[in-house]
Amino acid sequence: MKEEQNAKKATIQAVEALALARTVSDIYAAKGKNVVHINMKRDKPDDETLTKLIVGPSGNLRAPTLRKGKTLVVGFHRETYESIFS
Repeated sequence: MKEEQNAKKATIQAVEALALARTVSDIYAAKGKNVVHINMKRDKPDDETLTKLIVGPSGNLRAPTLRKGKTLVVGFHRETYESIFS
């Protein structure tokens, strides 16, 4: 792991979260048992769609969020973690 940031101490607000999302190729957003995969080049989501997926009710980037290369994973989903990070 190259960098770790504690979301409770240093929040990432919606504008910064959207900027981060625009720098990756794939986003996996997990909520409960559901995972939404967005290919940023193919799907070209608008800001509203991205915000609904990656920003929580607090207005900050949802935690946990992990980035590996050009892939961003928001929320926890064991199978997604295993397939991307192992």
